[in-house]
Amino acid sequence: MEIQKRIEKDFKIALKAGDEGSKRTLRMVMASIKLDEVEKGRPLSEDEIQAILQKEIKSLRETISDAEKAGRDDLIADTEPEILILEKYTPQPLSDDEIDEMAKEAIAEVEATSPQEMGKVMKVLMPRVKGRAEGSKVSAAVRKLLSSE
Repeated sequence: MEIQKRIEKDFKIALKAGDEGSKRTLRMVMASIKLDEVEKGRPLSEDEIQAILQKEIKSLRETISDAEKAGRDDLIADTEPEILILEKYTPQPLSDDEIDEMAKEAIAEVEATSPQEMGKVMKVLMPRVKGRAEGSKVSAAVRKLLSSE
């Protein structure tokens, strides 16, 4: 419950400081966590809370992408700080080099030699990068490495 306590503590600080952006963002994620807890009928694990944070960040990034297409700079300006606030509670993302290195290790581990074996590699690799890299980036790295062999 470490992350959840940090979020709640930061929410109280934002309330006292009158920080509307942080208040709104933290209230949104606290509501998502509470909803999930009610649905599951139990407190969430750290991994489940991380998954909620990742989902919220992904949703905000999609909002930015849509806003860019629509030319809505005001929406982009409102959404980017929300991502930064939520990223404070997530593990440090992996760099492209780190993803490539982990992909090489997983490929060697399952002895994959062709793109047809990508599923085996992904099955081993995804739990290792969970919450630290997007699946699309990981699969692109694996595909590139398997295609070049």
